[in-house]
Amino acid sequence: MKSDFLFELGTEELPPKALLSLSHAFTESILDGFIAQGLSFEGSTSYAAPRRLAIYIKGLDGSTPDSDIVSWGPPARVAFDEAGAPTKAAEAFASKNNLALSDLSAYIENDGHQDKLCIRHTESGRASTELFGLVINECLSSLPIPKRMRWGSSKDEFVRPVHWGVLMFGDHVCEETILGVKTGNVSQGHRFHCPGDILIKSPKSYEKQLRSAKVVAQFDERKRLIHEGVSSLAKSIKGEAVIDESLLNEVTALNEWPVPLLGRFEKRFLSVPAEALISSMKEHQKYFHVINSKKELLPAFITVANIVSKDPKQVIAGNERVIRPRLADAAFFYENDATESLERRREALRTVVFQDKLGSVFDKTARVAAIAEVLSNYTGADPSLAHRAAELSKSDLVSDMVGEFADLQGTMGRYYALNDGEDKQVAEAQLEQYLPRFSGDQVPSTEVGTTLALADKLDTLVGIFSIGQQPSGSRDPFALRRASLGVLRIIIARQIDLDLNEAILIAASQFDLKEEALEKIRLQVLTYILDRFKSWYKEEGLKSEVYLSVASLNLSNPLDIDARVKAISAFSKLPEAQDLAAANKRVSNLLSKQLKNRQPSEMDLALLEEGSEKNLANAIKTLSDVSQPLIEKRDYDAVLKNLATLRDPVDAFFNDVMVMSEDLAIRENRLSLLHRLRCLCINVADIAQMATSK
Repeated sequence: MKSDFLFELGTEELPPKALLSLSHAFTESILDGFIAQGLSFEGSTSYAAPRRLAIYIKGLDGSTPDSDIVSWGPPARVAFDEAGAPTKAAEAFASKNNLALSDLSAYIENDGHQDKLCIRHTESGRASTELFGLVINECLSSLPIPKRMRWGSSKDEFVRPVHWGVLMFGDHVCEETILGVKTGNVSQGHRFHCPGDILIKSPKSYEKQLRSAKVVAQFDERKRLIHEGVSSLAKSIKGEAVIDESLLNEVTALNEWPVPLLGRFEKRFLSVPAEALISSMKEHQKYFHVINSKKELLPAFITVANIVSKDPKQVIAGNERVIRPRLADAAFFYENDATESLERRREALRTVVFQDKLGSVFDKTARVAAIAEVLSNYTGADPSLAHRAAELSKSDLVSDMVGEFADLQGTMGRYYALNDGEDKQVAEAQLEQYLPRFSGDQVPSTEVGTTLALADKLDTLVGIFSIGQQPSGSRDPFALRRASLGVLRIIIARQIDLDLNEAILIAASQFDLKEEALEKIRLQVLTYILDRFKSWYKEEGLKSEVYLSVASLNLSNPLDIDARVKAISAFSKLPEAQDLAAANKRVSNLLSKQLKNRQPSEMDLALLEEGSEKNLANAIKTLSDVSQPLIEKRDYDAVLKNLATLRDPVDAFFNDVMVMSEDLAIRENRLSLLHRLRCLCINVADIAQMATSK
């Protein structure tokens, strides 16, 4: 019989940044555990709050399904002697299964090969309650918790100490020992508003009872309430709350009974760059900032309290007192930093180590400046501005502001460069050098910023590979994966016609590398960068064989590769694509087997006998003539559209012509014709790779 299930694990305050992912893993693991046991259910609801993880399952089976058990015994010829009397093997089988020897003849079945003794019976399913402890303990032990802790004298480990557990199945209270705590039906409400025990009446009443105890147990529900409350308060002062998703999730994880409150700070602080004020409010205080219709920062913030205060004004005043010195520090840092130019600060970078074997950050800026100057030939940037931007690119790292707010690197560099009177493009490049910072982030918009971003990333990639510190497994301390993807995204988004081999060699020229080592590093870095295309195109929903068909040509110009991939993706959707891909795969296999590594003889038109092979030869000649100028213009869509017209001539050729003719001259000529077809079909990509697509 189906009943509702509830399990709640009560703990000390869980890590707010990990609560949501922990809840997802917790819910998924519990459900998977029951499914693995053969139990079905109608639906589920997960709960995650600062002091609890819980799951409600509607209509969980009361027991596992009955199972049919088949026990095979010895072959009949072994179980009975020639006279038909049971042998010791038969006696053992009868004893094991509580059967009378006289009844054994009724238990003979054929297993598909021979007659054997066999007994079948139905084993009743286990009560679900017997499995709760097993499923829950396995779930908790498998959760992705980087560092577990112990508490008291217990040897149990979890992300935080466990204080209570609720386990119910319908109206039945289940007793299990989970992480050293005996489960029951006693939960806890809000730490301050309702600190006593709460007797849970049933799984279905859990959420409502907790809400009565000032706990909104559902994460998404609290998140919605916070979002609505914060937005409403911002509108009350004719502003708009900037609600960052990660901050919203963190604040949701910090509060059981969220109460948004509006606070203010002095307008004088608005003379400080908005990013610095926002960072101070967001990172240190978990406040939401407010902007006006012009996207300008307003002297207000919204905090979320975990309590309904009798005097909200006191709570607001307390938060205003806390934020004031934070903003004052930011103002002081900014004013103090502005007294020293980025040029002068650059000297301090000589004592800041970038990497032990690659020198200081000052050394890195010198290398990047030289690389950027050369890359300007490809990006269209002013070489002198690119050089200057690179020289100053890391100077803000030794400023007081970035020392306090590390996430403002580049942002403050831009402000300080403008303050120093540097060219506007040089200033913008200070910020844009770090773009893109994450998947989906914007790329640099200026030519100088684009050049600096590429130069910086290429220097890091080549430098780290040159000392043998390339990423292994999940370790990537220098964020080379992000740098590689950044190089590709910038080149493609900004339409820079730059071969990666050239780019890598430009960067490598700043390192003292011997010819053999240089070639090895060039190949390693090239392969590493191009490998990022796989994950990129996968995120875009492209089939793997689309990229592989282009990758098989061993190209190294990202702009060219991307154009081919997009053209092949469109081509793969044409009705002719699959037939041509399959035919091309057939041609590829045939040529590989017959020609091995040699080139075929020159095709002789006079040896073409069949009409279909003459038609194919003419079609190939026509397409070859028109394809070359299209390829030079990278109009791959047109090339592939023309290629699609080959389907009928190719089909006719294979239907009418015997390639492996007994006449060796004709056979060689036909192989030469197919070789021409093959060459034409790999002008854009190796479409034979597409033959496996569905």
